[in-house]
Amino acid sequence: MKSHALLQIMEPCAICNLHSNESERAKYEITRNKLWVLRHHPDPAPLQGWLLLDSHRHLKGPIDFEPEEAASWGRAVQSSSRLVQQLTKCDRVYAIAFGEGAHHLHLHLIPRLQVDPATTAWAVADHYREISSGKCAATNINQVAKFVEQARLIIKSFELGV
Repeated sequence: MKSHALLQIMEPCAICNLHSNESERAKYEITRNKLWVLRHHPDPAPLQGWLLLDSHRHLKGPIDFEPEEAASWGRAVQSSSRLVQQLTKCDRVYAIAFGEGAHHLHLHLIPRLQVDPATTAWAVADHYREISSGKCAATNINQVAKFVEQARLIIKSFELGV
């Protein structure tokens, strides 16, 4: 057995745990289908509208997609990005996936606002680290809750890639 496979057996996946945690789902999950889970970044949220598109199935990245996942990925990313842009009125939506913090595919969909220098290119990574370390205030949890509520109402008009 490969060492990374053994490590996965020994350590539970944080994202799989989020997907099954009812209180976390109630606070942050916007929608899900058999392939994808769309959720707001949990507290401490770096920005209102910073969403995560997760694979429903535990997999490390697109290299591990089954044919149905590969066929629907683009539509899921596009419709989720449109939702971010519609609700935040951002100029762009950055899509970033590293997969080192959790070895479960989760694509960060980050609103880029021209008026907010913290959201420019690599500055958004610095902003993320400042929020995580407590050097900068996170987005108010009430704003996140309002965003999630609005997103849940709007998402019905979007197709999440299936």
